[in-house]
Amino acid sequence: MSPDSTAEAQAERLQKFLARAGVASRRKCEELIVTGRVKVNGKTATELGAKVVAEKDTVTVDDVAVRTEKPLYLIFHKPKNCVCTSRDEHGRRTVLDFLSGIAQRICTVGRLDYDAEGLLILTNDGEFAQRVIHPRYGMARRYQVTVKGYLSPDAAETLRKGVTLDGKRIRLLSLRVVSRGNRSSRLEMELCQGINQQIKRMLWRVGYEVTAIRRTRIGPVELGNLGPGKFRRMTLSEKQSLERHEGSRRRAPEDADGAPSSAERSSRRSSMRIG
Repeated sequence: MSPDSTAEAQAERLQKFLARAGVASRRKCEELIVTGRVKVNGKTATELGAKVVAEKDTVTVDDVAVRTEKPLYLIFHKPKNCVCTSRDEHGRRTVLDFLSGIAQRICTVGRLDYDAEGLLILTNDGEFAQRVIHPRYGMARRYQVTVKGYLSPDAAETLRKGVTLDGKRIRLLSLRVVSRGNRSSRLEMELCQGINQQIKRMLWRVGYEVTAIRRTRIGPVELGNLGPGKFRRMTLSEKQSLERHEGSRRRAPEDADGAPSSAERSSRRSSMRIG
């Protein structure tokens, strides 16, 4: 293959290159291009169809060079008492403190609260990150949650029907009561909306205080037996499964023993008949 053929094969759309480099989402990158803020080899590029080769072309945004690195995708078990930022003004530990041997710039894909633990994806591929976190892709997230006290059936039913947060009706994809006790109850919750502190706030609305949250799954990717504070490289099959993931269709909430409620079973049958 000739050098020109090789370069042509490696060429990618300018907005995709910018998103992959972590400049912004692809849509925002398109706005940067059409407003004349992007240059390729010193010339302003305003056409969305323009293509560039990372190893050959010089791309700038507002006259600042955009540099790409080899894509990196990590699976990390965020421990408790750790923030999902690159630095913290209060001196608390950050996720980057656990990534020994990783020299590349890398960011978390979404966040977990300071006192929560579990699965976190990190990458330097901005477009991939958007694919995982953008609401339109409906990437479901599964959590193991512990609350103080005995979770009543009425409270569980209210959660299944949905509660209002920030003026929006919020529902879970699924809710399973794992165990109930006088001191604490354990739940498995699945959701795809990303309201700030959603789980804590939903449970607080029905009168329960959350004492522990652990995320165990994002889309088709699971935490598995990875220990707190440990990380590994994402496998190619995991990356491809996330890229192919087309979102979670809303499933019927489950009753206390894990089966759909009678109302939801009726709704599901109606939906199936409609097609």
